Amino acid sequence: MKKHPHLVAMGQKIRELREKKRFSQEGFAEEAELDRAYYGGVKRGERNVAALNLICIAQSLGVEVGELFPKIRTLKIVK
Repeated sequence: MKKHPHLVAMGQKIRELREKKRFSQEGFAEEAELDRAYYGGVKRGERNVAALNLICIAQSLGVEVGELFPKIRTLKIVK
Protein backbone atom coordinates (compact mmCIF):
# COMPACT_ATOMS: atom_id res chain seq x y z
CA MET A 1 0.00 0.00 0.00
CA LYS A 2 1.36 3.39 -1.00
CA LYS A 3 1.23 5.90 1.83
CA HIS A 4 0.05 9.38 0.94
CA PRO A 5 2.56 11.91 2.32
CA HIS A 6 -0.19 14.12 3.77
CA LEU A 7 -1.62 11.19 5.73
CA VAL A 8 1.88 10.31 6.95
CA ALA A 9 2.33 13.92 8.14
CA MET A 10 -1.02 13.81 9.95
CA GLY A 11 -0.13 10.48 11.55
CA GLN A 12 3.16 11.94 12.77
CA LYS A 13 1.32 14.94 14.23
CA ILE A 14 -1.14 12.67 16.07
CA ARG A 15 1.74 10.55 17.38
CA GLU A 16 3.52 13.70 18.59
CA LEU A 17 0.40 14.84 20.46
CA ARG A 18 -0.15 11.34 21.90
CA GLU A 19 3.42 11.15 23.19
CA LYS A 20 3.16 14.66 24.65
CA LYS A 21 0.16 13.42 26.68
CA ARG A 22 2.22 10.35 27.70
CA PHE A 23 -0.24 7.85 26.27
CA SER A 24 1.09 4.47 25.18
CA GLN A 25 -0.16 3.44 21.75
CA GLU A 26 -2.35 0.77 23.35
CA GLY A 27 -3.64 3.06 26.09
CA PHE A 28 -4.46 5.78 23.61
CA ALA A 29 -6.30 3.44 21.25
CA GLU A 30 -8.39 2.25 24.20
CA GLU A 31 -9.09 5.83 25.36
CA ALA A 32 -10.13 6.86 21.83
CA GLU A 33 -12.19 3.66 21.47
CA LEU A 34 -10.27 2.69 18.34
CA ASP A 35 -8.85 -0.69 17.47
CA ARG A 36 -5.11 -0.67 18.18
CA ALA A 37 -4.31 -1.94 14.67
CA TYR A 38 -6.49 0.80 13.17
CA TYR A 39 -4.69 3.47 15.21
CA GLY A 40 -1.35 2.00 14.10
CA GLY A 41 -2.46 2.42 10.48
CA VAL A 42 -3.41 6.04 11.18
CA LYS A 43 -0.04 6.71 12.80
CA ARG A 44 1.80 5.24 9.81
CA GLY A 45 -0.29 7.16 7.25
CA GLU A 46 -1.94 4.01 5.90
CA ARG A 47 -5.50 5.08 6.73
CA ASN A 48 -7.58 7.91 5.34
CA VAL A 49 -9.24 8.67 8.67
CA ALA A 50 -13.00 9.29 8.86
CA ALA A 51 -14.22 12.52 10.43
CA LEU A 52 -15.84 10.72 13.39
CA ASN A 53 -12.57 8.97 14.20
CA LEU A 54 -10.70 12.28 14.01
CA ILE A 55 -13.19 13.71 16.51
CA CYS A 56 -12.61 10.73 18.86
CA ILE A 57 -8.84 11.15 18.54
CA ALA A 58 -9.02 14.90 19.23
CA GLN A 59 -11.32 14.43 22.24
CA SER A 60 -9.01 11.78 23.69
CA LEU A 61 -6.02 14.10 23.30
CA GLY A 62 -7.91 17.13 24.63
CA VAL A 63 -7.21 19.18 21.49
CA GLU A 64 -9.24 20.74 18.69
CA VAL A 65 -9.58 18.61 15.54
CA GLY A 66 -7.56 21.16 13.55
CA GLU A 67 -4.54 20.52 15.77
CA LEU A 68 -4.31 16.98 14.39
CA PHE A 69 -3.35 18.31 10.98
CA PRO A 70 0.11 19.47 9.98
CA LYS A 71 0.55 23.08 8.90
CA ILE A 72 -0.25 23.52 5.20
CA ARG A 73 3.07 25.27 4.58
CA THR A 74 4.92 22.12 5.64
CA LEU A 75 3.16 19.89 3.09
CA LYS A 76 4.54 19.33 -0.39
CA ILE A 77 2.26 19.60 -3.37
CA VAL A 78 1.15 16.11 -4.40
CA LYS A 79 -0.95 15.41 -7.45
